[in-house]
Amino acid sequence: MAQPVWEHDPQPLPLDSAPLPEYGTGSLADLLPTLAAGMDVPGMTAAISELAPADRNCVFLIDGLGWEQLKEHPEEAPFMTSLLASSRGGTGRPLTTGYPATTASSLASVGTGLPPGAHGLPGYTVRNPATGELMNQLRWQPWTAPRPWQPYPTVFQIAHNAGVHAAQVSSPAFENTPLTKVALSGGTFHGRLSGEERMDLAAEQLAAGDRSLVYTYYAEVDGAGHRFGVDSDMWRGQLMYVDRLVQRLAEQLPPRTALYVTADHGMVDVPFDEQHRIDFDEDWELRAGVALLGGEGRARHVYAVPGAESDVLTCWREVLGEQFWVASREEAIAAGWFGPHIDERVYARIGDVVAAARDDVLIIASEREPKESAMVGNHGSMTPAEQLVPLLEVRS
Repeated sequence: MAQPVWEHDPQPLPLDSAPLPEYGTGSLADLLPTLAAGMDVPGMTAAISELAPADRNCVFLIDGLGWEQLKEHPEEAPFMTSLLASSRGGTGRPLTTGYPATTASSLASVGTGLPPGAHGLPGYTVRNPATGELMNQLRWQPWTAPRPWQPYPTVFQIAHNAGVHAAQVSSPAFENTPLTKVALSGGTFHGRLSGEERMDLAAEQLAAGDRSLVYTYYAEVDGAGHRFGVDSDMWRGQLMYVDRLVQRLAEQLPPRTALYVTADHGMVDVPFDEQHRIDFDEDWELRAGVALLGGEGRARHVYAVPGAESDVLTCWREVLGEQFWVASREEAIAAGWFGPHIDERVYARIGDVVAAARDDVLIIASEREPKESAMVGNHGSMTPAEQLVPLLEVRS
């Protein structure tokens, strides 16, 4: 007689199985302090021990180009592929972005040299404790006074004050945005529309000082990934283009320069079906007791109705715990997801419940987040595809 087959009891993912960012030794937040320390800027620490000092340093950040995606596309990126062994000071290893692996958090980590728990941009959207509203930290909506939100000086400001020639070369659209002010300001900003113009001007700015710290940026690899996916012809075309930009800049470096090519996060394509895209707006269990849904599909901040925090945590663990690492705010902080310490002003910006995807799944919100819910490529969590980024190096 056949034995009855019982459904297995779902077991939540252990929180200690989440691959933590390498805060303090190999995260994006450690990059600029390491470069500045090599230029004798006071107060800076060379946290990434593998990097040798240089008088002139350039960081070229390619939005959305993760380590795994680069390694999987050698034909589209022959120049960067030739540099893979140079990553992280010749170790051939990547950096980690920090959690969450999203642009606003990562750019703030790059510019301030601080992890999200300190700089205070711990997600795509987070609750503003002063107003109770969700604040989009990429678009800075609704408008919030930038300096109280992120009060620390950037590494560019500190380096500029120490006599280093500091400059940013990016799209003119970013010159006066609040995110640029809190994350990347200091020295001079130079807006250029085309990628080629940015590369040429970055090389000029490097040569403009005996000690120089120059940052440049390209966004459309990320844009193509979101719209079409990282397996699309559009994404591959953007990778081919940016590979030529990297080579163009590398061939123009002035003497005594180190060029570092990195990214703010990687990306995963998520299928369009109910198994992979769980719709918060249509799931009464996930909505129960939730006042605000923040973050993004793979890195959610969940803000509970007062008094419902433990019920929301229990429910989210039961529904999602085999596919997401689901933690209370205190558990996520204690585990070090947002860095080794959390500033007091940042504490309540973090969700009562924090959910980070392990599998290729999303928590979408089709009604309140229609554009984000329609994206093919997504990021935010701690998986290697999202969390690992290159640190390719060229020296002159």
